[in-house]
Order: sequence, then structure tokens, then C-alpha cells
Amino acid sequence: MRREKDHIRAALDRSRVRAVLFDVDGTLSDSDDRMVDTIRGWIEPLRGIFGEEKLHRFARWVVKKGEGPGNFVLETADRLGIDPLFAKFLDKRARADEPMASILDYPVIQGVHDMLARLSGQYELGVVSARNELTTRLFLRLNALEKYFPVVVTSQTCTHTKPFPDPLYFAAKQLGVKVNECLMVGDTVIDVRAALAAKSQSVSVLCGFGTEAELIKAGTHALLKSTGDLADLLMGGSA
Repeated sequence: MRREKDHIRAALDRSRVRAVLFDVDGTLSDSDDRMVDTIRGWIEPLRGIFGEEKLHRFARWVVKKGEGPGNFVLETADRLGIDPLFAKFLDKRARADEPMASILDYPVIQGVHDMLARLSGQYELGVVSARNELTTRLFLRLNALEKYFPVVVTSQTCTHTKPFPDPLYFAAKQLGVKVNECLMVGDTVIDVRAALAAKSQSVSVLCGFGTEAELIKAGTHALLKSTGDLADLLMGGSA
């Protein structure tokens, strides 16, 4: 496995990269751990039977396994043209929750702030997320990340969202670069598929929802333990 990981890392052409596009959940936001904690709370009554460690492993397994079917539902809705219905529902729920947002924890992956500060002077940066507009902007604002991203593409910006290439085409045009000069950074197979469909490069991070095996199988160009390691990968240093 080590040789395979080294091989896909070597496939990344750093000299081609002029713009870096980031997914949000599991890539900038530590939302997978939030979901694990939520599920862990639901099954707390079983702790006396199975123990703390087994319950935590089970909660993480549920989150990992649920990501695939969830993405399938969203992609199918996108293909059928009914995804605006989902977007309206999520917008309505987000607006209802917004008054509480300032006291909620919107965690950022460790090292992301420093990484973005290093990259911002060297690369064009953007967000390409399957989240809705409201919650994406809210996350960026609450965590002081807005200044890094002049372009933010969300689920309803284009006719189709990831894994279609449309959001990457849109982001590249807005940033003034060619789409094959973009690097899509994400934590799921959906991010890899979108990047490859757009003829962009892909870096996958293991701090989110995807597993190493499935990301390699999908064809990602590089793997990182955490999004915070990206500046070292692109600009030198240990990654």
C-alpha cells in the first residue's frame, strides 16, 4: 500500500496548479467528527454493554457508510432536476437555525487557517461545495475564512453540482484560470470524480468522510492525512 500511495502522490503535477478549490464538509470543516459525536450520543445507553471504544468505532462506521448512499441520493436528484426542492428545504432549515449559529460550534480542521494563509499569496483560492449557499457562507464567516475565497460555488450555483464538472468550470472562469490548472481538494469520491470529469487534478484528505482505499480506487492524484498539510505538499516541506 505504501508503494501505491507514493505512486499516486508522484502523479500530482504541482507545476500545473494555479488555483486550489476546496470542499467544505470533511475538508475545511471538521463535520465528520461532529456527526460521529451526534450518533455516539444517540447510542449512549448501550455504553454499559459494549464499552466506550466499541461505541465510538460503531458511530464512525455509520458515518462512513452513510456518506455513499447520501451522495447517491443527491446525485440522482441532480440528474432528475429535482435538487432545487432539497435546496429549498435546507435553506429553510438553515434560516430557522441561523439565530443560534453564533453560539454553535462550527469546527475548522486543525491547521487550515495557517495553510490558507501560506497558499493565499501563491494561488487563486475558491470553495466548491455541495452545501447550500446559506450554510456555506455562514461557516466561512463564523470562522473568518471569507477573506481567502473570492469565489464560493455551492449546490445551486450551477445547473449541476458535484460530481458533475460544472462547478469547477464555473470556479475556474471566475478565478481567471483554465480548469486544468485547478486542484480540487476534498475528502470524498464525489470530489475526485468532479475533478477528473473537469480534467483538473485531485488531492484527497483523510480527515473527512472518505476512506483511503476508495479514494485511491477513484483515481485521486494525491492523499494527505489532513487538509492542513496541503501547503507543505504544494510549496515544499514534509507532507
